[in-house]
Amino acid sequence: MDAPAESTTEPPAVSASPTAAEPGTGERARRGLLRLISRTATKAWRDSFVSMSAQAAFWMTLSLPPLLLGLLGSLGFVTSWLGPATVGAAQREIVRLATGVFSADVVNQIIRPTVSEILTRGHSSIVSVGFVLSLWAGSSALASLVDSITAAYHQYAVRHPVWQRIFALLLYAVALIASVLVLPLTALGPDLIPELLPKAVRPTVAQLVSIFYYPGLGVLLMLGLATLYKVVLPNKLPWHRGLPGALLAMAVFLVTSTGLRLYISSVTGTGYTYGALAAPIAYLLFSFFIAMAIVLGAEFNSAIEELWPADPSRRDRQRTVAGGDAQPLSAPEW
Repeated sequence: MDAPAESTTEPPAVSASPTAAEPGTGERARRGLLRLISRTATKAWRDSFVSMSAQAAFWMTLSLPPLLLGLLGSLGFVTSWLGPATVGAAQREIVRLATGVFSADVVNQIIRPTVSEILTRGHSSIVSVGFVLSLWAGSSALASLVDSITAAYHQYAVRHPVWQRIFALLLYAVALIASVLVLPLTALGPDLIPELLPKAVRPTVAQLVSIFYYPGLGVLLMLGLATLYKVVLPNKLPWHRGLPGALLAMAVFLVTSTGLRLYISSVTGTGYTYGALAAPIAYLLFSFFIAMAIVLGAEFNSAIEELWPADPSRRDRQRTVAGGDAQPLSAPEW
């Protein structure tokens, strides 16, 4: 008898699971983060964010004196209604807020003398002249930021240059009015806010204010920056799309300003100074870091939009439908 033939049938190959070859959630998140960082750095470098930040810092430096004249001159009238004690409290609070941002030379040689002089007298001539001077200089600083933000989103050519400048002027006027209304409340500070409330709730309110006052200011600044990222764009994105860049801008400014303060302290300790130019140079550097933080935040938001585009808004969908139809759905009856 012939020997039985050996079976040549091979076992079926086990196909690899599609999910086995795919990276896990953590790996995808890591790759996405690396892509986002790389895209942000590439975009910022191609858009010359250093030059844009320097331009905005230059105009911010020029706008400081007239801006303080306009804002604090108006605040001088408001605080005069509330009494001389409020004037002193407002002066101390503004200087304290500036001390947390700028170096001691900038505060003592530039901000403190100007605040002290203007808050103690609120002449209408100062307010009017300060408003006229700060209107153009301040709007020029804001116009530089508007140009930088729209360039980061690749929307610089969407709006006409003349209208872009007018838009920055109007936006600055709105910000100036809002600052005049909000600055007296901010100048009250955490110490005077509980005094405005009934005595029964003052201890509780004082404790809450001492805990949440400065974090609340930081959150308000971040929300305001996210709003800025939205309103300056011709083709606007959802408001929450500006929050990541606003958070990054806050972090960048905190890190850079802290490093600059430490550098200035170390240089001053060694005895090497810039003489009379120390305070203006320090303020110019702080202005540069403020502008750089805002520009980097815009670049970060734009990189997120390129990698993960936002869903079109209802208005955009309506425009797409209207543009794709040869005839309207229903002709109007006359």
